This record gives sequence, structure tokens and C-alpha cells, in this order.
Amino acid sequence: MNPTPPMPVALVTGGSKGIGRAICVELARSGYAVIVNYLSDAAGAQETLALVEQQGGRGICLGFDVSDYEATQQAMEKIFAAYPAVEVLVNNAGRIADELFVMMTPEKWRSVVDVTLQGFYNVTRPMLEKMVVQKKGSVVSIASVAGIMGNRGQANYAAAKAGLIGASRSVASEVARLGIRVNVVAPGLIQTGMIHDAPVQKIKGLIPMARLGAPEEVARVVRFLCSEDASYVTGQVISVNGGMF
Repeated sequence: MNPTPPMPVALVTGGSKGIGRAICVELARSGYAVIVNYLSDAAGAQETLALVEQQGGRGICLGFDVSDYEATQQAMEKIFAAYPAVEVLVNNAGRIADELFVMMTPEKWRSVVDVTLQGFYNVTRPMLEKMVVQKKGSVVSIASVAGIMGNRGQANYAAAKAGLIGASRSVASEVARLGIRVNVVAPGLIQTGMIHDAPVQKIKGLIPMARLGAPEEVARVVRFLCSEDASYVTGQVISVNGGMF
């Protein structure tokens, strides 16, 4: 009798709530052991882990700030010591600090760009080193419709997400021959805590489907991109936005 193969492992940054939580649960449902990264919401990460376990999955919670280079490198070393092979990375951690550009402080600009774009570098570069050795892996980064269309009051967020798209496409071309796929999912207006103060009825009028998306609808696209069903898909940006152009 052949031994049961080990579970493939996925690291999801910003997994304590919202889209990140839904991605963790969806990947667990697909057979992954999930490393749930969080910044400060340890209780939320534990709730995510409980949902992962309800799907029959396994995982751990690991707190670190993806925008902090040294802290991230230490965390990645711990991950690689515990899991010699990590097949999936989902860069989901993000932050908003909305303000009209002419009034935006340097702190608001940096806080958003550092988490999304510097965080992409801090986590993805060491992960790719391992994936190159494995000759296998999938990286999916969560951008936004704002990174494609722009959005008033979100120049920092739009710049960070647009940069994430450009970086991902560039990296995809560098590692495609090594068995590694790099893609982006760009959600539209999704029902999460990030839009709790938004005028929902007005927003619905901007969406051809006339409704907000659910985190699970984004997560299912991420799961597809991580799977062998997407074995010939790399360097792509998949919009999940209800028909916004």
C-alpha cells in the first residue's frame, strides 16, 4: 500500500478576515494545508483557522508584518523549516488610507504602498527561490479594480495595485519556463469590512450586475489559478467585478 502523500501547503497573507479568509477556506476545501498570515488580528486568524479545520484541512496562524523586510525574512525561514515545500502563495495583505492626492500625507502614501508592493517583494522573492528549486509553484496576488481603472481618493491604493499587476506580469515571464505560474486577481466591489462606510446603493448603480460581490466568488477564482486546471495560465489578470470596465 502506498503511503498517503503529504498535503500541499499554501501561504495566504492577510488571512484573518474578508477575501483572505475566504481564500484560506477555499484552499483548505481543495486539500491544502494553509498558513494563515495576519498582522495584528490574532483572534480573526484563529477564526479563519477554525473554518479551515471545519473543511477537514490543517494549518497554522503566523503573525508578521509583510511590509517589514527583516520580520518577513525571519517568518519565511520558519515556514521553510516547517514546510520544505510550499506550492502556493497568495499575496492578499493590503491596506487602505483614502485621501485626495493633493491632501495625502507621506505616511498615508507609504503605509499603503509598503504593504501591497513592498510586501509583494518581501514575501514573493524568497518564496520563488524555493519554487525554482521545486520547479513547481503558483503565485496569485490580489489587486483591485482600482489598479486598472483608478479611483478618486485612492491614488495610493491604485498605484500600489497597478504596481502589483506590473510586477506580477514581469515575474511571470521570468519563471514560466521553471514550472512556476504567477497571476493576479483584481476584485471589484466586494462585501467586506473595507467598504463598511461606503454608500452601497450608489455603488450598486456602477456595477452592471447591480450587486456587490462575495469574498467566496473571489476565492473560487484564486483556487482555480492555484490548481492544475490552470496549468497553462500565467501572467494574467482576472477581473472579478460584476462587469465593470
